[in-house]
Amino acid sequence: WRRDHMVHQLEVFPQGQLVAELNGRLVGCASSLVILWDEWAEEHSWSEITAAGTFDTHNLDGLTLYGAEVFVDPRLRGRRVGHSLYEGRRRICKELNLRRIIACGRLPGYKAVSDTMTPELYAKKVLWGDIADPVLSFQLREGFIVRGLLRNYIIDPNSKNHATFIEWTNPDYEAQDESKLR
Repeated sequence: WRRDHMVHQLEVFPQGQLVAELNGRLVGCASSLVILWDEWAEEHSWSEITAAGTFDTHNLDGLTLYGAEVFVDPRLRGRRVGHSLYEGRRRICKELNLRRIIACGRLPGYKAVSDTMTPELYAKKVLWGDIADPVLSFQLREGFIVRGLLRNYIIDPNSKNHATFIEWTNPDYEAQDESKLR
């Protein structure tokens, strides 16, 4: 993130910006915003849904927490830092009585096999447990369900710009106004 983006994100939705610290050192972060899902039900890019990282698309009238980004110090992967950040997102979702969390996860292992399979087959093989992907396998362990695949979601050579569209449904969600089911 650029510094001005981070400052603006904190101004727009401070409770959606999480950090993980270990011995006073930043080791991870997760950035989120609330969106009106009806506006983003079709295919979208990271830049569109986050307003190029400014989070100007944040709308507290929505019922969907959008997970825009997660970073974990590579030296600490496997030490449950990512799990703690995802737990923080679930806590925000429940506290705000949001219906779901959605996110899109890049597929960093796809480039290595892209000559032999489509991104859809790659994602299915990860779902089936035939292969492991560092991002999607983690998200599945965190209870997310794959809802689709997005092309040209983010510029990422390792994913060939593809991302899985994932969802976690809040089991504690209580509808307040049935007309607000976004």
